[in-house]
Amino acid sequence: MIWQKSSYCGEGESCIHIAASPNTIHLTESADPTGAVLTTTPAAFGTLIAALKKKPAPQATDDAPLHLRSTDTVVTTTRHKWNAFVLGVQAGEFDHFAATR
Repeated sequence: MIWQKSSYCGEGESCIHIAASPNTIHLTESADPTGAVLTTTPAAFGTLIAALKKKPAPQATDDAPLHLRSTDTVVTTTRHKWNAFVLGVQAGEFDHFAATR
């Protein structure tokens, strides 16, 4: 898989990464010590990015842990890294992952 991170994530920084395989979108945090990977469909990911695009641009607040959850998987990141991901979403950097595969 080829992983992509937001251009709003600094060079060499750990960040949220997105990748695709047939009919599946994967989301992980490169610094998550558990190595957890969330998986979803392109349609569900499209719903997520559509919702994130409707929100105001995020402001970095603190770097407290932020947990992204699915039924049985938890990816741990920070608010700063999540905000970098959301800014990338709002810039259209991940739109191609929501396209029908």
